Amino acid sequence: MLKILFMGTPDFAEKSLKSLYEKGYNICGVVTTPDQFGGRGMKLIISPVKQFALEKNLKLFQPEKIANNEEFKNEIRELKPDVICVVSYGKILPKSFIQIPEKGCINVHPSLLPKYRGPAPIQWAIINGDKITGVSTMYINEKMDAGDIILQKEVEIENYETTGELWNRLAVIGSELLVETIGKVENGKAPRKKQEENFTLAPMLEREISKIDWRAKTTAEIINLVRGLNPIMGAYSLINNKKIKFWKVKEIEYSSNSEPGTVILSEEKNGLYIKTIDGAISVLEIQGENAKKMNINEFLRGNKITVGSKFI
Repeated sequence: MLKILFMGTPDFAEKSLKSLYEKGYNICGVVTTPDQFGGRGMKLIISPVKQFALEKNLKLFQPEKIANNEEFKNEIRELKPDVICVVSYGKILPKSFIQIPEKGCINVHPSLLPKYRGPAPIQWAIINGDKITGVSTMYINEKMDAGDIILQKEVEIENYETTGELWNRLAVIGSELLVETIGKVENGKAPRKKQEENFTLAPMLEREISKIDWRAKTTAEIINLVRGLNPIMGAYSLINNKKIKFWKVKEIEYSSNSEPGTVILSEEKNGLYIKTIDGAISVLEIQGENAKKMNINEFLRGNKITVGSKFI
């Protein structure tokens, strides 16, 4: 059975590590990013991949860097992995490291490559209103997400599905595809298809994208933005100089001649409707400034938003 070195960080990667472990593969080591301080109280946060490795008593590495870290690379060479599996590790691997395993470095990427190369493919697929996405496994080369494709699995994006929901689905699909890929690599039957050059990029999301432009975005574009930024940062707008985050919204049929961004209905029982350039949205989940997320009925019980006031 193949000897595997696994590299990954978030829960998306932990699903793949767990699948390989449960299939009985020889996981000779696990590499994840260093622990970080974050959240309220700046507590020490360890990655889901590290948590799993500790639970299963797997050999763990947390290098600060790889490129010029000869000590770490020598440790990995001594392990003699047949293949390295990389899932949402978060760092670019140098050529000297990619060349260590005899059967190559394999990556799980949550898009149908060559579409959406980069760190935020799930988010951009939803923000752009795509109906289809998927997962690809590929051989890693020195360019970002540009290696030869091994296997792909196409997935429909459900109506109103958020980044978080799609992330969880693709994490499971990706873990299954990785196990299938490793099986083909092991028996020497893994396909290898060069990527086409008509690729698109999925860069990191900048904070500026999260502000809703009521005068420029259609109803569908606002809904997709809200979906795409849930649960990462949330789309937001200002009303009465207060920042309001929108976590879930839907399209609503409601006739109004008001300007985009105008509140056209605000009732504790019936909810909050906001005019768009081509229709209206109904807000389902919202978050006030320095407050927690709430469903809209709960929010309106304690917060007054006047009909005719405007989000900007």
